[in-house]
Parts: sequence; C-alpha cells; structure tokens
Amino acid sequence: MAHLPNIITDLGLILAVAGLTTLIFKKINQPVVLGYILAGFLVGPHTPIFPTVTDEEGVKTLSEIGVIFLLFSLGLEFSFKKLVKVGGSASITALVEIVLMIVIGYLVGMALGWSFMDCIFLGAILSMSSTTIIYRAFEEVGAKTKKFASLVFGILIVEDLVAILLLVVLSTIAVSQQFAGGELMLQMLKLAFFLILWFLGGIFFVPTFLKRTIKLLNDETLLIISIALCLLMVMLAVEVGFSAALGAFIMGSILAETTQAERIEHIIKSVKDLFAAVFFVSVGTMIDPRIIVEYAGPIVIITLVTIVGKFATSAIGALLSGQSLKHSVQAGMSLAQIGEFSFIIASLGVSLNVTSEFLYPIAVAASAITTFTTPYLIKLSGPVYKRIESILPEKWVSTLNRYSSGTQQLSGISDWQTLLRSYILNFIIHSVILVAIILLSNNYLYPFIVSNVGKDINAATVITVIVILMLMAPFIWALAIRRIQREAYSHLWLNRKINRGPLIALELVRVVVAIFHVGVLLSIFFSTAVSILVTLMVMIFTIILFRKKLQAFYDRLEQRFLYNLNERDYQKTARATIVPWDAHLVEFQVAPESNLIGKELQEIALRERFGINVALIERGKKIIVTPGRTEKLFPGDMMSVIGTDEQLGKLKSLLEQSAIAPAEPQEVSIKLKNFTVLENSAICNKTIRESAIRETAQALIVGIERNSERILNPESTFKFESGDIVWIVGNEDEIDAFLNNITLNPPH
Repeated sequence: MAHLPNIITDLGLILAVAGLTTLIFKKINQPVVLGYILAGFLVGPHTPIFPTVTDEEGVKTLSEIGVIFLLFSLGLEFSFKKLVKVGGSASITALVEIVLMIVIGYLVGMALGWSFMDCIFLGAILSMSSTTIIYRAFEEVGAKTKKFASLVFGILIVEDLVAILLLVVLSTIAVSQQFAGGELMLQMLKLAFFLILWFLGGIFFVPTFLKRTIKLLNDETLLIISIALCLLMVMLAVEVGFSAALGAFIMGSILAETTQAERIEHIIKSVKDLFAAVFFVSVGTMIDPRIIVEYAGPIVIITLVTIVGKFATSAIGALLSGQSLKHSVQAGMSLAQIGEFSFIIASLGVSLNVTSEFLYPIAVAASAITTFTTPYLIKLSGPVYKRIESILPEKWVSTLNRYSSGTQQLSGISDWQTLLRSYILNFIIHSVILVAIILLSNNYLYPFIVSNVGKDINAATVITVIVILMLMAPFIWALAIRRIQREAYSHLWLNRKINRGPLIALELVRVVVAIFHVGVLLSIFFSTAVSILVTLMVMIFTIILFRKKLQAFYDRLEQRFLYNLNERDYQKTARATIVPWDAHLVEFQVAPESNLIGKELQEIALRERFGINVALIERGKKIIVTPGRTEKLFPGDMMSVIGTDEQLGKLKSLLEQSAIAPAEPQEVSIKLKNFTVLENSAICNKTIRESAIRETAQALIVGIERNSERILNPESTFKFESGDIVWIVGNEDEIDAFLNNITLNPPH
C-alpha cells in the first residue's frame, strides 16, 4: 500500500474539523475565525481525545503560506491612495490609539510581572483592531451606511500600515532585546527606502504589464500571475532582511492600484480563505487549557483593558482629530477588540522565541471574548453616547461641537506650504531612485561588465560609470533643474522681494544634493579629487547639451507613472464629503428584484421623500454623473447618494423592498421531453409560432427529428408534419398539462 504523507492527512483532518466548527459558528451567527481557532484547539496536541496533527512542521509551513495570502489580501484592500484619502481624522485617531494602547499594554504587562519582551509584544497585540470582525459586525447591525463607519474603516487602513511597521520594529527589538535607538532608526530608514522604491517600481511596471497582456488574462492566468508577483515580492523582502508578510502586503497594495484589483481580489479569495483557515487553525493548536485556567485572571484583566482601553483611546483620538462626540464614541466602541493582525504579531514572538508560552493563548482568549462583544458594543454605542452627553457639563459639549465644526472646515494652504511639500517629495523620490541605481549598478552591473570586458579593469570601470550616469541623468535633471509648482513659485517670487532669498537657497540646495549623488557614485570608482572634477563637468555638460531631451524623456516617465497610478480613478468620478453637516456619500446597489427597477428618478422622488440627492450612477463601465430626473434605474446599478444617517437608512429600507411578492418556495422541475406528432394532433400542419407552445406550455422546441434528419433549434416558421418527433424543454408539469389538451402520443 502506498504511503500517504503526514501533511496530507493533517490537512484533511484540519479542513474536516474546521468545516464542522465553521458550520456551527455560521449557524449561531458568530465569526468563522473563532470556529477555526476552536478547530485548531480540537486537533491540537493539548486535546488528546481527538485525532491530533502529526506533521507540526508541515502545518507550520502551511500556516506561513496562510499569513502570506492573508497579508496579500489585506494589501489588495489597502491601497496607498486610500491612506492619503482617509484624511487627518482617521490618521490622528489611529496613531493616538496605537501609541496609547502600546503604552497601556506595556504597563499592564509590567504590573503582572511579565518580562520586557512580553510587555512590548502585549502592547503591540492590544493596539491592533480586527478589520474582518468589524466589517462583519457592521453588516450584522446595519451600520455600514453610518457616517462613523467611514471613520472606522479609515482608522483600520492606517492600522494595517502601522502593523506592518510594527512587525519590522518588533523584529529589530527582538534581536537586540532592548530599544537600540541607532539600530531601530537604521531599520526604519531602510524600511522607508524600500517601501518607496518598491511602490515606485511596482506602479511603473506592474499595471503596464497587466495592461499589455489584458487580452491573454483569463481568471486562471491572472491568478497564477498574481500569486507569482506576490511570492516574488516575498522573496525580495526576505532577501533584504524584512518579513515575508511585508512583501505580500506591499505587492497587494501595488496591485490594488491597478484596474484589475477587484478581479484579482475576487479570484484570490478562495486561495486566501483556504490557507488563512489553516493559519487560524494553527493558532488554535497552540491553546493549552492548563495555561488558560492558570492565567484566567490575566485574561480577564487584558480583556477588560482591551475593551475599555481601546474605546477610550480611540474616542480621545477621534475627538482630538475634530470628530464630534457622537462619532468619537461610536468609533471607539466599534474598535474595542483584537483580531488577525494581533495573531500575526503574537506568532512573530513565538517564531523568534522571545515571548513566553502563555502570551499566545492569552491573546487568543482575549480576542475570542472581544469578538463576541463587538456587535453588542456597536449597538450600545448610541445609548452610551447619549448617557455620556447627559453626564458631561453642557459647556463641555458645546465646546466639543464648536471644535469639531471648526476643524472640519477647509483650511487654506499657503504657497510656501505647497512649494515646500512638493520640493520635499521631489527630493525623497528622486534620491531613493538614484541611490537604488547606484547600489544595483555597483552590486550587479559592474561585476557583469568586468566579467565580459576581460582583464582591463579601467575600461570596465569607465564603461560602468558611463552607463550608470546615463541611467541617472533623467532623475538628476528632475532633482536639480525641473520646475516644481510654477504658479506657487511665481507668486512668492513676484509678491514679496523678501521671498527671493529663500527661493534661491532652495534651488541651490537642489543642485548641491544632485551633485552629491553624482559624487557618491564617482567616489566608489575614483579618487576624491577626480570625483569632484568629473562631477562638475558632467553636471554642466548634461544641463547645457541635453536639457530638452532629458526633460522630454523624464516627462514620458512621469506621465506613464501618473497614468498607471490614477487609471482606476479615471474610470470613476471623485467622491465628495460635505462638512460640517452630518451628510455623507454612500454607495447602494440596486438589487435585481427591487421594485425600483425601470422607474425614473423623478417618479421615485428621493429628494422630495427623503431629502437625498443622487450624485452618480455607475452602470457597468458607464458612469452617469448627476443623473437627470428622467434617468431610469436598472438591475445592478451602483448609486452614490448624499444624505444623513437617518435619510440613508430610509433609502436602504426602500431598496430592500422586493417587487417579488413573498411566497412559499416552489419546486420547479425543468425536463427535456419528446413526443410524436400524429395526423389528428391539433398542431399537425401548423408552424411552431401558430402552435403557441411557448405561450401555452411555457416551453421551448429545441429539436425535431424527421425521416432520420435532425433539426436543432428550428425557426418559428417551421411547420409540423405527421410523424415528426419533437424535443421540448420546460417545466415538466406545464408540458404534461399542455400535451394532455391535444391529441398526441404521451410524452416520453
């Protein structure tokens, strides 16, 4: 008998038990993540009454693949542009909440007498909320259309990015076992460098590649290519010293900017669900009931700290960012749990062997409890807000309302702010590109040229420097010479003479930085004196002779990058937010069974009935901006409407009303039958149209046999003759009833 590898039997056991537990959790309306964790507990080594996984290393490998696909999927939902669009409120709230929860978690760990690393990892675990759990809870309680929901989703986007940074920071701290400021700063700079480089390169090449191959990309090939890109970035991230999770997240966020993002997210979902299930099951296998019992007190404490602490810190952050008291309380109570990213952080501590064995099961137990409480906390957020408002002095409430209204007004940006922001961005982007060119050329191009030129090292060096300078030239020009924010620059130059000195200084700084990069390159291959002389000559020569060509070439590069970055947005119209009113923009999809199908907007009268405005209708690839009163609604239309929470709730109820009257479910049996036409048949010598079979029997004639000749899908003008064998498809009962009313042989 052939031997079956243990990993296959373990996978079968894991999926079988996970399938049963998730069915139970779906039945009781609880997140399936908890079902996976329970399944892991049942098949783990601490529950001997059930079969146990035997190949622990194999399961660990599968769980690592699960982390990769989980982070890849999160990256697809993330998008760097989403981070820009979430605005200051979500960013400030998330950062305040994360920093305070890390501090609180660290202090709680110290109070419990835990080690330094346990305390640090506990703080990081408590700082992350669960996107999956919150999204599901919002669906259950019908809060997705509420205004505070957009704030919560923005906070979660920021948390996803900070979680990636935390993985890097915690890895660095784990190695040194302390806060090594210099090493930590070096790692952060290294991370920033590679994040910018990967994003720039990814946006320039990946969307172009997908666009050029779009005609060849069916679901199968797109799935293979997407996974290949993900794993290639994982390999690259590990090669430069980062985690596999970071690489997966980065590639997901790059693909999120492409026009194929939704399609990739759809086809990757099944793969992600499979391996993510294995990951969460592996989380459950590490739960030891003895540790849970032994640390029941700390579990209760940490659970309470999670709920109260995350509510308080998130609410404080939201208030500081200018949100109203109501939305701050609602957001805070929505974020009061820990989830999948916390598991990944906890598993990092285990894999690095820097945390105690009790921390992981404690984190899982606290997560399970807070997952159960999340929907109830969201429901209670309204009453809690009213209670807090009634307790606070009226003066405090009015002050908070004035602060919220004032901070949400659009503030003017001065020309100096605009100019400095653009100059800093220009400096960072082109410096990263130039440093990358120098490093790659020195490590790969130079050895390649040396190996092909032969023993003449000087010739190889000169050729290498020339090639590198040619590669660097467009970016040197953009860094030193290219005009940035012409309008703001002109205003500052012409309006006040005092501005001219700082403006000239800025230009000189740009040139000096560009010269520095060229000097660094040349100093690698030549002496200092030669480097300085050649640098100056190269800069002057390039600026004088190739300025226009460099500008044209760089403009083409920039246009390609910006087009790839914004291609998805070109297919949609920019959304708007109305402040300080409580109105906001929400998308609703018109269901195929809605009773609004085929009606004009003036007939539905959303503005007159609910005070709602329809800003946009998206119909497949067609976008209708500010649709007219005579515009009709069709199945699948995506409407972008503006209104308050109360108004949007009424619209949601209206859209959910079905045009199909509720009835008892009926079983319909569709059958393919045949019968023979006889001379005395009522349809003999009649055409298919004259026989009215379609209208009477609600059936279709799909084929006719006549004298051994077979006619597939005959025309409606085909005339029946005696002896014809007719093949008909439709509802079995309707066909039998029709055939009983005419003189025919009984159907076969």
